[in-house]
Amino acid sequence: MSSQKKRNFQIEAFKHRVVVDPKYAEKTWKILEHAIHEIYNHNASGLSFEELYRNAYNMVLHKFGEKLYSGLVSTMTSHLKEIALSIEASQGALFLEELDRKWTEHNKALQMIRDILMYMDRTFIPSTHRTPVHELGLNLWRDNIVHTVKIQVRLKDTLLELVQKERGGEVINRGLMRNIVKMLMDLGSSVYQEDFEKPFLAVSADFYRGESQLFIESCDCGNYLKKAEKRLNEEIERVAHYLDARSEVKITNVVEKEMIESQMTRLVQMENSGLVNMLVDDKYEDLGRMYNLFRRVPNGLTSIRDVMTVHLRETGRHLVSDGERLKDPVDFVQRLLHIKDKHDKIINLAFNNDKMFQNALNSSFEYFINLNTRSPEFISLFVDDKLRKGLKGVSEEDVEIVLDKVMMLFRYLQEKDVFEKYYKQHLAKRLLSAKSVSEDAERSLILKLKTECGYQFTSKLEGMFTDMKTSDDTMQGFYAAMGHELGDGPALAVHVLTTGSWPTQSTTTCNLPPEILTVCNKFKTYYLGTHSGRRLTWQTNMGSADIKATFGRAKHELNVSTYQMCVLMLFNNGDGLSYREVEQATEIPTSDLKRCLQSLACAKGKNVLRKEPMSKDIGEDDTFFFNDKFSSKFYKVKIGTVVAQKESEPEKQETRQRVEEDRKPQIEAAIVRIMKARRVLDHNNIVAEVTKQLQTRFLPNPVVIKKRIESLIEREFLERDKDDRKLYRYLA
Repeated sequence: MSSQKKRNFQIEAFKHRVVVDPKYAEKTWKILEHAIHEIYNHNASGLSFEELYRNAYNMVLHKFGEKLYSGLVSTMTSHLKEIALSIEASQGALFLEELDRKWTEHNKALQMIRDILMYMDRTFIPSTHRTPVHELGLNLWRDNIVHTVKIQVRLKDTLLELVQKERGGEVINRGLMRNIVKMLMDLGSSVYQEDFEKPFLAVSADFYRGESQLFIESCDCGNYLKKAEKRLNEEIERVAHYLDARSEVKITNVVEKEMIESQMTRLVQMENSGLVNMLVDDKYEDLGRMYNLFRRVPNGLTSIRDVMTVHLRETGRHLVSDGERLKDPVDFVQRLLHIKDKHDKIINLAFNNDKMFQNALNSSFEYFINLNTRSPEFISLFVDDKLRKGLKGVSEEDVEIVLDKVMMLFRYLQEKDVFEKYYKQHLAKRLLSAKSVSEDAERSLILKLKTECGYQFTSKLEGMFTDMKTSDDTMQGFYAAMGHELGDGPALAVHVLTTGSWPTQSTTTCNLPPEILTVCNKFKTYYLGTHSGRRLTWQTNMGSADIKATFGRAKHELNVSTYQMCVLMLFNNGDGLSYREVEQATEIPTSDLKRCLQSLACAKGKNVLRKEPMSKDIGEDDTFFFNDKFSSKFYKVKIGTVVAQKESEPEKQETRQRVEEDRKPQIEAAIVRIMKARRVLDHNNIVAEVTKQLQTRFLPNPVVIKKRIESLIEREFLERDKDDRKLYRYLA
C-alpha cells in the first residue's frame, strides 16, 4: 500500500465570472434603509418581509455584510436621537410614560429588524465578532437615550421621587415603575445597578436613618418595632412589585442597619417599655416582633439574651434574699415555678423555642437557686406539702406535671445530696404517719430521681418502701402467733425499719405506759425469736397512737403522737401535774416535751389539758390539769404536735454536718478511682477530675478534696512524688 501514490483532490473555482452590478450594494441597502425607516414610523404593514430578508441575505452573500451592519448602526442611531428629543420634551409625569412608550416601540421595531437581518445575525456577525442585532439595539438605546445627559439624571431623580412618594403614603403607578425598572435590567445588570440601585440604596439609608431618629424620640419600644417591621415589609413588597429580586437583600440590609442595628441597645434598655417591661407584662406579640427583627442583625439575639439574663438573675436574687418570702418554703418554691413557667411560655411563644434563650434561662435559674443554701430543703418541703395534701383529688396527668416541675428544679441544684437528706426525712415521716396522698406518685418521683441520678441515689429510698411492706407481713405473723395472749390489751402496729435505709435518728428513751410496754415486749420477743442476730431499738419519737378519752359526758377518740399519749395517760391517775412531774414521769427530751405540752394545752380547739398560768409558751413552773370542759363537734380529734416546718438553726447545722461527713467517703472513692486509672497525676488535675465526677450530686470544695488526699496519703493509698510535691502516685 505504501508504494501506491497519494491522490490529492482539488476543488477548482467556478470558471464563469459572476458579474454583479457595481451599484447593487447601494441599491439594495437603500431598499433596506427605507424599510427600517418605515418600521420606526409604524408603516411596516406595507413591507414584504420575505423580499427584504432575501435582499439582506444577498448582500451578506455578496460580501457586503460590513456595509449592511454599519448602515444599520447609523440608521438606528439617527432614529434614536430623534426619539431622545421627543422624550426630553415630555413634561412632568408624562416623562416616564413617553419613555416607556418609546421603549416598547423600539423593542417591536428591533424584533422586525432582527427578523429581516436574521442571515446576517447567523453568519456575518459571529465570523466578524460583532454585536448581534438585538443586543446592538439595546446598546444603542442605552447610549443614545438612557445615558444622555438630560435623560439619565432626570430618570434617576424621577424614579427616586416616586419611591419617596410611595413611602410617604401616596399611590403611584407601579406598573409604569415596573416597566421602566425592567428596561434598565434588560439593558444590563450594571445599568440597573449604577443608574438606579446604588442611588436608591444611598437615599434609602439617609431616609431610614432620619426616620429611626424621629421614631426613637417619639415612640415607645413596642410602637417603634411595629413601625420598623412595617417599613421592612413595605420594602420587601416594593421589590416584589417592581424591583429586581436581587435588590431585596440589599434594601432589607439598609432598613435593618438603620432602623434596628443602630438603635438596638437603646430599644432593649428603653425605660418603661423596653425588653424588661415586655418580659414583666408578658407582651408576647411585642417580644416575638423584637425576636424576629433582632435575629436579622449581627448580635441582635445576643443583646436580647444578655438583658433577659441580667433581669432573670436580678429577679431570682431578689426572691432568694427576701426574708419574708423565705418564711414560707412552699410559697418560695411555687414562686420559682411561676418564674420558670412564665419565661418558658415567653421562649415558646415569642422566641421560637430558641436554644440560646433556653440555655440562658437554665443558667440563670442554676445561678440564683444555689444562692439560697436552703433551696434543697425548701424543694423537699414543697414535695412534702404536695404529696401530703396538695395533690389530693388531682388527676394522674396533673400529678406528673407537678413532679416533672420538681425534677426540673432539682436538676438546677448543685447540692443534690442535701436534697436527698431532707427528702429521706420527709418521706420517712409521710410513710410512718400514712400521710402520703398517693403511693404511685411517691414511686413515680423516686423513679424520676433514679433516672436522673442513678441507682445509688434512690436505693435507700426504695428500701424504705420495702420495709413498710415487710412490716405489714410481720404484724400479720405477730397477731397470728401471739393474738391469743394479747386479749383486750392495746392494739399494736409496728414498723420495723432497717437502720441503713432510714434517716438516722438520735435514740431517745421515753417511759411508755405499763399497758403499752407489755405489748411492746411481747412483740420484741416474737420478732427476735423469728429473726436471729438482730437488735430492736424503739423510736418513740416517730410513733403515733389513738386513745379514747371521756370529757364529762362527751367521749372522743384522740389521734396523738407517742409522746402525747405518754403525757395524757398520766392524767388517769391524777388531775393536776406540774411540768417537773410530767418530765420526771415520762423522761421525754425537754424540747420535745415542751412542744408536746404546747399542742395539748395551748392549741385552740384542741386543748385537752388546761395550763396555769395561761400563756402561749410552756414554762418549767407551769401546772397542767385535765380539761373536762373540752368539746369538739367531731368524735375523732387529731392533735398535731407544734412543729417548726423548717429546721431550727441547730438542726440545720446537724444536717449540714451529716452531709459533710457523707461526702468524705464519696470524695475519697472518686480520688482512688481516678488515681487507679491514671497512676500519676498532679494536684490541680485531681481536683478538676473529682469535681467533674461528683458534680451530678454536689460541688466538692477544693479544700475538702485536699484534706481527703492528705488522709489517703496517711493511709498509704497514695504517695507524693519525691521530686515534685504537687504530683501524686497511686500505691497498689
